[in-house]
Amino acid sequence: MKRRERTRQLIELGGLVAKSGLVELTDDDRAAIFGALLDAASQLRSADRGQQLLLWRRRGKREFGIDQ
Repeated sequence: MKRRERTRQLIELGGLVAKSGLVELTDDDRAAIFGALLDAASQLRSADRGQQLLLWRRRGKREFGIDQ
């Protein structure tokens, strides 16, 4: 991945963290936000990975207003 593409990806991902409300809900506690992301990653390492992704994808699309 080229540097410009990586920079854009990081900015977009940061925007998603902000859009989720995690920044306000944690009072911008970066350790807490990182911990939450680590919990999410842990869930994806489990046997229920596909089901969890499906649930999160549906929830995300609903929040974005994307028809499923």
